[in-house]
Amino acid sequence: MYLNFTSAMNIPYFQVDAFTRVPFKGNPAGICLLENMPDDTLLTAIAAENNLSETAFLLPEGAGYRLRWFSPLLEIPLCGHATLASAHMLWENGLAPEGAPISFYTLSGTLTAYQENGWIVLDFPARGHEPVTLPDALQPLFKDVVQVTYSFDRYIVELPSGEAVAAFVPDAAILRAYRCIITGKADADSPYDFISRYFAGPIGVDEDPVTGSAHCSLAPYWAERLHKNEFLAWQASKRGGELKVTLKGDRVLLKGEAVTVMNGQFSI
Repeated sequence: MYLNFTSAMNIPYFQVDAFTRVPFKGNPAGICLLENMPDDTLLTAIAAENNLSETAFLLPEGAGYRLRWFSPLLEIPLCGHATLASAHMLWENGLAPEGAPISFYTLSGTLTAYQENGWIVLDFPARGHEPVTLPDALQPLFKDVVQVTYSFDRYIVELPSGEAVAAFVPDAAILRAYRCIITGKADADSPYDFISRYFAGPIGVDEDPVTGSAHCSLAPYWAERLHKNEFLAWQASKRGGELKVTLKGDRVLLKGEAVTVMNGQFSI
């Protein structure tokens, strides 16, 4: 891909680990703070250069920010961890008033972030699900399945336990064609209600470390299974991440923490 720019651009850049209070855990998100919206070719190239599961692009607009998310391959309609990371960055750098909510204008409508007792809260849309049959190509990976449903653009595969989710060994060649959440009820002595992992090969992410949008599907799913609306969830990737999740009607409140690990600029 050849990019031709008529003038140099310096774009402030931040990298924030989301859904964690510890650097190098949770899910890293890139954040570019824009003065104008470049064309999609440049946004995709920056996201590919970062090679993170998502890069967020923020542009001041009205009383809030236009927010777009790109994986290394394409723009995506909803991303939790990069939204949480963006809110953290704006408050930390004085670009949004401390304690005041932030409105983000996105492909999934207006999303709101606010602060509550040291946590960042995201107000996101809930995603329903319906029972389906596991595709033939995936069946060799899952020998012992409790239930399979489909939510928005991804399969939810419930395994017998949270331990089974953590121990699952993915086959990237098979999973690359599917977006797939695996989940299981946490053990009785665990502080968590459920465990999950998320594989998103079609958008260039073999395994996402911690996925806010997946919990927009998991909240309604586990509300039906556990007969409750508030959860403490763990995403059992190698980096790992913790979320507080509340199902509230057709919305999901995602609570997480974040820490900045890098800042600089793209000089293009």
